Amino acid sequence: MSGSRWFRDTERNDIQNELTGWPAGPVFTPHKTGDQTARRAGRGFLTAIPVIANIVANIGGAVGSPFGGVSGRGEPEEPENEVQDFPVLWAAPGALARTVPWQLDPGRRPDGYSTDLVLTNRRLLFLGTRTGASDQAEVLGEFPLEYVAEARQMTFSEISADARITFADQSWIRLFTGNPTSAEKLAGILCGNLEALPESALTEAQKQRVSRFVSHLRGAAHPPVYIKLPSGIVLVEVPTRSKTGKGVFSTSTILMDASGEAAEPAPGDL
Repeated sequence: MSGSRWFRDTERNDIQNELTGWPAGPVFTPHKTGDQTARRAGRGFLTAIPVIANIVANIGGAVGSPFGGVSGRGEPEEPENEVQDFPVLWAAPGALARTVPWQLDPGRRPDGYSTDLVLTNRRLLFLGTRTGASDQAEVLGEFPLEYVAEARQMTFSEISADARITFADQSWIRLFTGNPTSAEKLAGILCGNLEALPESALTEAQKQRVSRFVSHLRGAAHPPVYIKLPSGIVLVEVPTRSKTGKGVFSTSTILMDASGEAAEPAPGDL
């Protein structure tokens, strides 16, 4: 289903014309099950999010950049949703997934427009911008975190960069995050396997290590983001401005233990 996406109710009816406020979008025709193309999942799902924005514990995050970039595809986990059909929105009438912003669909949003996802300790927000700069972004939609029941990385995509967010009413959306690490991190934080920390939660030694780390970076664009991994070590991420273009960022990272010393990730951390 490379490049194709559908908006379904629980009876697999096409509902894109029922979504309130959504402009007309492209129409896709399912391939036959035996077609080689139908056995592939590709880019261009509900949202072509270029980054998972800085995920923070107590404030809205700012735009960052993906890192890594592992190629390859996984095996389909749900053939009915990844081979015979490829829904990116699954929602009964009145369900929460029907209220996500239409700008998430790359076939509907204006040229040059991009979307980002930001988590705070209370909300999940969708942002949109023409410049790529978070300080110029508009809030397209938001959901209290208690409305999110589950999140998981969906590996059946070209770079395993999909994440599916299921709301409390069992409606869901499938997002393309741009990077497998971003998809894994988003799912981990929403499911509670990873913990976003405020700076106040760091030890004094960790704060000193971060201060030294940031002082050596050029073009730091936003404050560091702190994520506690399952083993207890802390991942520190700092978005820095890239020379490749306006509004483009790279991400510098370190891993540290409670004493602020460099640490190696344990199995299951990353």
